[in-house]
Amino acid sequence: MKVGLFGFGRAGKAVATVLLQTEEAHLCWVIRKSNVLKHRSVPEFLGIKRGEQGLIFPKDEWTPQQLFDKHPVDVVIDFSSTQAILAYGEEAAKRDIAIVTAISAYPPETVAFLKSLSRKTRVLWSPNITIGINFLMLTAKILKTIAPYTDIEIIEEHFKNKKDVSGTARKISEVLCLRDIDIKSIRAGGIVGRHEIIFGFPYQTVRLTHESITREAFGNGALFAAKNIVDKEKGFYSMEDILIPYFNLK
Repeated sequence: MKVGLFGFGRAGKAVATVLLQTEEAHLCWVIRKSNVLKHRSVPEFLGIKRGEQGLIFPKDEWTPQQLFDKHPVDVVIDFSSTQAILAYGEEAAKRDIAIVTAISAYPPETVAFLKSLSRKTRVLWSPNITIGINFLMLTAKILKTIAPYTDIEIIEEHFKNKKDVSGTARKISEVLCLRDIDIKSIRAGGIVGRHEIIFGFPYQTVRLTHESITREAFGNGALFAAKNIVDKEKGFYSMEDILIPYFNLK
């Protein structure tokens, strides 16, 4: 599976690290905003011994058409910005390249654009693409369906300088039909990210907890998403869509 990666910030570097460490993907290139590291080898920069894999290109070096002509891929993974998809999306969809985007929040018009692209190719959008957090949300939905009378609390913990309420916590709140104002936030030290959902039954308590230890968790999720949609039919997918079949344990 040939992969192109948009974005080379902290999360993007972690995703690239995971892609370089698996035999299931070949990282063909990385597109970043800055001209710094132009044409550097991704494995060399990250200190990973992995054959002839991709180079780092600044976003203005190629048009999307030139990029996909010179360096064709099966799937693109986007950890860059809300605007990037507007530049490359149509060209990728026209070539039937699958799109996995982990941008935390898009404006409504961009979500509509993603859905229009999904009529031509496979598009998966997940604001938090870690396998664990999506498993947590799916499990929480099931538990609420089983016991809709329970008290539910959401607690999110992040690094000290994170200002806003976690987008993932907001998504959990939305999934469980709760209010954002009920989310409890904790800011301390260098916590990468921890989310907990507490279900208060009359005679027992259930706690569902997910903690990201390092940002490589995003890479695991992005790789899982790419593998699971690259050969699917055209359409608009969520992580829940590709996780549900795994719940059939028969």
